[in-house]
Amino acid sequence: MEGPSLQERYAPGNACFGCGPANPQGLHVRSFVEGDECVAEWTPQPHHEAFPGILNGGIIGTLLDCHANWTAAWHLMKKAGAATPPCTVTADYAVKLLRPTPSNEPVTLRARVVESSGDRAVVEASLASGGKVCDTCRGTFVAVKPGHPAYHRW
Repeated sequence: MEGPSLQERYAPGNACFGCGPANPQGLHVRSFVEGDECVAEWTPQPHHEAFPGILNGGIIGTLLDCHANWTAAWHLMKKAGAATPPCTVTADYAVKLLRPTPSNEPVTLRARVVESSGDRAVVEASLASGGKVCDTCRGTFVAVKPGHPAYHRW
């Protein structure tokens, strides 16, 4: 995937551990729009492992959370006809770890909005390795308003 990601385009100063381009120790999830979904590829390193050869569940949750959040932000921006996405936060999310996720090759994240109303979107996401879905997530993401700690943090 080439060109700037959603994160690099709209939030280059964001220091989020999962998706912030400005966090030198972060995961640097880079989400790209492909049709009606967002896609990202990410390559694990040995320090992301739960044990040799298997990706840590907390890292998996972070990857899915951040990628799904940006999918929601993109959707809400387009729905509103805005030039920039709203700052969105996770209201809830649930991860299903379906099988061990190998850490010796890149993973592919896919997410799409399945419900949307007002300032919120429900997103379903998956993480695949070697062409097999290993993990899934469903979450609700909400655009924050003035006064919220995340407002204009991007």
